[in-house]
Amino acid sequence: MKFETILEEINGFGPFQIFILVLLVTPRIVLPCHFLLNSFIAAVPPHHCDISSLDHGGLLGNLTQEQRWTVGIPEGDDGHPKSCEMFAELQFQLLSNSSSSTDLPVVQCSSGWIYDNSTFSSTLATEWDLVCDSKSLTKATSTIFFFGVMMGAIAFGYLCDKYGRKNTLLASYIMTVLFGFSSTFANSYTLFAVLRFFTGFSLAGISLNSIVLSIEWVDTDHRSFIGVIGSLAWSAGNMLLAGFAFLIKDWRSLIMAVTAPLGLAVLTWWWIPESARWLLAHGKVEQAQFYLDNCAKFNKRPKVSKLKVETLSNIESLEKRDKNYTYFDLIRTPKMRRLALLSGYVWYGVASTYYGISLNITGFGLNMYLTHFIYAAIEVPAKLMTYCFLNKFGRRKCQAGTLLLTGTCIAVNIFVPKDLWHIRIVVAILGKGLSEASFTTIFLYTTELYPTVIRQNGLGYTNFMSRLGISAAPLVLLLEEVWTFLPQIIICTVAITSGLVSLMLPETLNVTLPETIDDIEKPRGKAASPDTKESSAVFLESKSATSI
Repeated sequence: MKFETILEEINGFGPFQIFILVLLVTPRIVLPCHFLLNSFIAAVPPHHCDISSLDHGGLLGNLTQEQRWTVGIPEGDDGHPKSCEMFAELQFQLLSNSSSSTDLPVVQCSSGWIYDNSTFSSTLATEWDLVCDSKSLTKATSTIFFFGVMMGAIAFGYLCDKYGRKNTLLASYIMTVLFGFSSTFANSYTLFAVLRFFTGFSLAGISLNSIVLSIEWVDTDHRSFIGVIGSLAWSAGNMLLAGFAFLIKDWRSLIMAVTAPLGLAVLTWWWIPESARWLLAHGKVEQAQFYLDNCAKFNKRPKVSKLKVETLSNIESLEKRDKNYTYFDLIRTPKMRRLALLSGYVWYGVASTYYGISLNITGFGLNMYLTHFIYAAIEVPAKLMTYCFLNKFGRRKCQAGTLLLTGTCIAVNIFVPKDLWHIRIVVAILGKGLSEASFTTIFLYTTELYPTVIRQNGLGYTNFMSRLGISAAPLVLLLEEVWTFLPQIIICTVAITSGLVSLMLPETLNVTLPETIDDIEKPRGKAASPDTKESSAVFLESKSATSI
């Protein structure tokens, strides 16, 4: 007997499940608001040196703004005043346009900077003057945050299985609110970076537990639907972030705005049930019976007999004792080792490509708010169309095709002049949609690739690789200081190579899912048998579902 048998009796997708879905999916809208927040709070607005320290006689007061720049700040290659240099002394002779400023002595800004506040009233760069000497620290904020997410995924993945989904989810909510609000009161960049690390660490628990808990309460036929809804919540939050950032110009207020909704999520936690699957697997029969009875009552179905619940609990507990698989089993045998290496690189490529595009919202020369909104909006049709193509063309072709086309779009925009903005925006939007399609595909594909006995470990490993790719994305974008096109070339290369690597993975469309490691190690065609077809649905009991 499987848990699905009990779900059939109490309705595996009734009002009870819909209620849970609303409670769990709604807070997920906050995730992209934090994951992509650094594109706005760490932005560097136009700036130039404050030259008031050079005005010993008060002569600058009689000059226009343009004239002050002329006598106090050298001109850059683009014709605008340089951002981080000024003349050692005021050069009034330059007002006659008869002298060259090439050989005049310059110094670094000594009295701070004057910022253009038309786009941002305050950012991390303006708060602690990180615009020149420490500019890389501002962009590295994303790396620090995503490193926290990566560590949180490992920690909360363990805590989720040990202490339950519901309690771990509450801890994630509270920790995110605590560290999120605390970061707005940071009085130094170092303290802010530490708090952002722990904010990312806490958000990983929400990302993992909310999807796992919702999937474990629905029947087999609706789990794909749950995955799509959870993914669409990400897109909704991504679009809202553009609106929040456009309306809220101060970085502290912006963080508060995107963190506050989780305070309400803490209150809704009281109505969220614990996973009955997890309770049965740990022998907590009475608690499981309580939640199953509530589900039956909510769905207007008869209660499940206690005997059935106890019997299923004994089966679950026995299977748990007899099968003790670890991450080591991913590399213990040749074909499993090959699968782990290939899928790990594809996950790295998918994640680094997606976030490399998402974080580089000014890289195409467009309005950053409009670009961010369009990037988020294009994800919606991409997510919906992906599932149609998966069943028609198969997983492998969809995975390879979306990655290769994403890399092609990035390559095209490297060569398209910025003057042709209409072409650049179409190509950029198409590339963003394709990168999201590749992310949607890889979740389903990985679930079908790994055998049931170590599917949770496989998804945990690939999730770690994706976070590694996400952490690397901001560092790649820093390379634009070396060469403007270098980040795009690297992202393009990673997308194309990971697409080619995905072609080396086996196709899983209409193929019986592997149950054991032996099914992977057997020659192709012998892994599936009639006896395993019925049990293949077990893969849907995987407790390691995650999201972007």
